[in-house]
Amino acid sequence: MVTSHLVNPLLALLVGAASAIPAPTPQEFPAPPLAGDDGSWNLAKFTSLVAFGDSYTDESRLAYFIATGGQAPPVGWIGPESNSTSTGGRIWPRYVADYTGANLYDYAVSGAVCSNKQVDRYLQQINASFPDVEGYEIPAFLADKAYSANGTSVLTIPDAETVYSMWIGTNDLGGNAFLTESQAPGLTIVDYINCVYNQFDTLYENGARYFVLMNLAPLQLAPVYATAERGGVGQYQNVTETSYRMKEQVNLANDVYKYQTPYELLIAKRYPDAHFAIFDMYSLLTDIYINPADYLNGTAPLNVEGYINTGNSTLSLTDRDSYMWYDALHPSEQTDRVIAANFVEVVKGTSKWATYW
Repeated sequence: MVTSHLVNPLLALLVGAASAIPAPTPQEFPAPPLAGDDGSWNLAKFTSLVAFGDSYTDESRLAYFIATGGQAPPVGWIGPESNSTSTGGRIWPRYVADYTGANLYDYAVSGAVCSNKQVDRYLQQINASFPDVEGYEIPAFLADKAYSANGTSVLTIPDAETVYSMWIGTNDLGGNAFLTESQAPGLTIVDYINCVYNQFDTLYENGARYFVLMNLAPLQLAPVYATAERGGVGQYQNVTETSYRMKEQVNLANDVYKYQTPYELLIAKRYPDAHFAIFDMYSLLTDIYINPADYLNGTAPLNVEGYINTGNSTLSLTDRDSYMWYDALHPSEQTDRVIAANFVEVVKGTSKWATYW
């Protein structure tokens, strides 16, 4: 696998630029990225979506692990549709499948990080570490890819018609991880970023050619990491310092993605004939936060600081669509509908929230 040396000096420059974080103001929110060049994407037909990630993407895999006491799904298992995900309802990749008719193969696992060698977190319900992208999700996909039932492949993934999405980092940069300096000794955010590209290496070596890299969400706006004036509910000793540090980490990683991706494709030639889209989740979710009336359509007052699942909530389904967050960390189902609709535009090559390479 190829490892870029560009990111280390780049990260050093970004750290220097981010060393002083001003108090939050309305001006802190970024403008959306420039519209992408769909000519570099050129996906003619969207047949299948193969999704990797954590609870922001998981439809039913962690539920399987828990239901079986820690056993992984068997080879050839295609996860069922679920109305019980981190959104409190359905998850964004399922909506993508509904909106487009594409096949969905969802390998994401709630609680996942890119690599347990970097951040290792134990889940008592399965008596093991959370399954990760590197050690479980990618190998599970490759096993399914090689498997056939009665001579027929269980996956329909033609190289020129299949999109591979990766949205990982919420747990890597969160509590009991980089945020609290709980990663493996000596590791930095550079190692997390390199892990992500290493997973693209493996997928590319196995035929993947269309990739959507979903960058990090504005986690400092999620109630668990937000400042008190933004409805923060986190139990950290210094909530303001924690929120600012999260913002710094997220922006740091996203800026590296922004510059390393074209470097790997255009200069290092790491992925010949491949096509990448960076789906700017940070900007999209920030726009929902500051312009909720453009996205949320429930019957309750619009709410981007509170959340639905408070333990004693009696909100109707239509009221729920007024909320950006389902719980203190996870987007609501309505937010996921917005993500899905914009993902479809990304795949079309026409999204204002994407850059294409």
